[in-house]
This record gives sequence, C-alpha cells and structure tokens, in this order.
Amino acid sequence: MTSSGLFGLEALEQAVDVVHTAMLPTPQYAWPLLAHRLGCEVWVKHENHTPTGAFKVRGGLVYLNELHSSGQLPGGMITATRGNHGQSIPFAARRHGVPVTVVVPEGNSPEKNRAMQGWGAELIVHGLDFDESRMEAARLAEEKGLLFAPSFHPTLVRGVATYAWELFQAVDDLDVVYVSIGMGSGICGLISVRDLLGLKTEIVGVVSTEAPAFARSLKAGEVVETATARTFADGMACRVPDSEAFEIIQRGVARIVEVTDQEIAQAMRSLFEDTHNVAEGAGAAGLAALTQEAGAQRDRRAAIILTGGNVDTSVFSTVLQGQTPAAH
Repeated sequence: MTSSGLFGLEALEQAVDVVHTAMLPTPQYAWPLLAHRLGCEVWVKHENHTPTGAFKVRGGLVYLNELHSSGQLPGGMITATRGNHGQSIPFAARRHGVPVTVVVPEGNSPEKNRAMQGWGAELIVHGLDFDESRMEAARLAEEKGLLFAPSFHPTLVRGVATYAWELFQAVDDLDVVYVSIGMGSGICGLISVRDLLGLKTEIVGVVSTEAPAFARSLKAGEVVETATARTFADGMACRVPDSEAFEIIQRGVARIVEVTDQEIAQAMRSLFEDTHNVAEGAGAAGLAALTQEAGAQRDRRAAIILTGGNVDTSVFSTVLQGQTPAAH
C-alpha cells in the first residue's frame, strides 16, 4: 500500500485499464520554449486533452465502474462543483444510464455549465460559492434519495492517479512536479503514485493567494478554513479543505506555493505563446509556481500538470489582452 493507504499497485493498474477503455492516455511533452523561458527542462502533462478537457474525468470513470462492478449503481446521483468534477460524473454516469444532478454556485462559468448539461446533467444553481453548493447537494441527496458524489473520495483519487502513472511511466527521473490544489484529488493521486513507484520526485502543491486554505493548513499542521475563496481560477476556489486530503498532502508534499491571480494569468499567456495550448486558471497554476521558483529549479527536470483547459471565451480573451480577469 502507499503511504496514504488509499490503494496499491494492482488497484492502480486496474484503474488505468478502466480509464483507457474510455480515453487514450494524454500526452506529456517537453516544450523547448518553456525551457528557454525558465532555464530548466519543462514537461507538461496535458490533461486538457481528455474527453472533458480536464483530469477529473478519470476519477468519474473509475468511481462509476466500481459502483457498477459492486452492483451498487444508484437510481440517481447528485454532486456539487465549479465545473470539471461536474463534467466527470455525468460523463461517466451516462455510460451506465444513471441520471445526474449537479449543483453549482451563482455566477459559475457559463461555458462549464453548458458542458455539464451537454453530458446530460440537470443543473441547479445554489449558493455563493462551492462550499454552499456542496451543502445544498448533500441536503438534496438525503431529501431525494440520491447518491451524493463528493469531490474527494478514495476511488476518485485512484482514478485521477492514472495521469500520474502515465507521466511517471513516460518520463524518467523527474526532479519536481507542480500541481494545483482544489479539493485535493489530483495532488493526492500524484503523491500516492510517486510513493508506490518508490520515486524521489518532489511534489509541490499550488494554491491561489485568494484561496490559501491548504497552504495555511500545512503551516498550522491542522485543517484551517478561510472565509472566502475569491479567485478567477475556479478550480482552486476551496475554502474548506478535506481532512483526508490534507493528511495525505501533509505527509507527501514538499511545500505549497501561493500564486496570485496576476501570476496565473501570465502563466496562461505563457502556455499559449510557448505551446499553443489553452489552460484554465487552475491548469496554469503549476507553471505560475514554477516561474516563481525558476531560479531554484535551474537545470533540473521539472513537470507541471496542465489540469484542464475549460476556460470561458470571455475570460481567456481578457487574459490574452494582457489583463487579469475579475474573481467570481
């Protein structure tokens, strides 16, 4: 088992098989212009190339497959999201004929909302932020007899961990990997696979300065909530850390770097200029953190996880004009 105790190598390999029945492995490329920009080898794991445009789809596929295999498929499911988790669950659930309701906060990304509906989800708008939406989803699950799909769950982590397995199988001797933290499934999967494979790669978490709950928690040695999480990088807008995720991060992360919305916007521009890939805010946060620490990483082999590319056209247009989008 891993240091996290979530899964072993056999279970991970089974998850890889499940994911690869629905999608091809995503590529990882060492982009020369990023290397020139930062002074180190920079590999990008392109989770923006999944069927839903983000890494979360992997977790949904494994989560629904496990429900199916155990004979526990529900009559209906409900979840809460700012976008990518809310695409993952209906994408996977429609393969099993299970209807899904998704609760999103007010002012959520219109294009992510449409994408969720495109995969067949019923959309409910409730709450001022993700955590209020999550509480409403939990209430509706009990009221309507639906299965509540959380944003952090061991099976979801095992699913999203398959991107880490692909990366580590493809690229040897990575010194450091930078990954954004939302609710924690992506970084926990990365830590778990790193430990399973016995690698020494540093894992660096990245949060927004406007949503620093995990960074404050790591500093305090216990879960610390924040009053707000107002960043335009909605995939990182967490103010109430999951305690299980925090324990794994606390044991396995080298450090957590805080990046500003301005730094995230610049990283989005850099990725587009140097690779012609579109990154949403959380997807570019790893590059923002690596840019902060470029001096310390000179001549090393680094990787960033481009966790997703689902950014609204208006937001990306603002970024490409050299501006920083307003938080919502």
